[in-house]
Amino acid sequence: MTWPPNRTGGVDRVRLLNRWDIMGRGAASAFLGIHAGHPGFAMMALDSSVYVNASTGEIGVDVIAVGNPERSENILQYLEWFALRDSPYSDRQLQEWIAVWLAGRTPSAVSRSDR
Repeated sequence: MTWPPNRTGGVDRVRLLNRWDIMGRGAASAFLGIHAGHPGFAMMALDSSVYVNASTGEIGVDVIAVGNPERSENILQYLEWFALRDSPYSDRQLQEWIAVWLAGRTPSAVSRSDR
């Protein structure tokens, strides 16, 4: 894990262990969210086999966990939107990383923008 955490957002490489509580104590540390039970993060396995996104909404916690995200049209559309999003709050480093990942995905992974 990179320590101290990258407080400005961006990409940190970590190794998750079975005992990690990424939604509770991980969020409490402000590394993976606001406080315990209020996560705010996105993760992708180094081999791109799993994508996890967690955020705190107005009335609950939203969690997406997808195996083989390059095969999910909805995830591809979301990542394309995120990579192109123009906002003062956008994490440019993360957007660049996502754009590189999208550009390098397998030809069999088709999203609407490829049609």
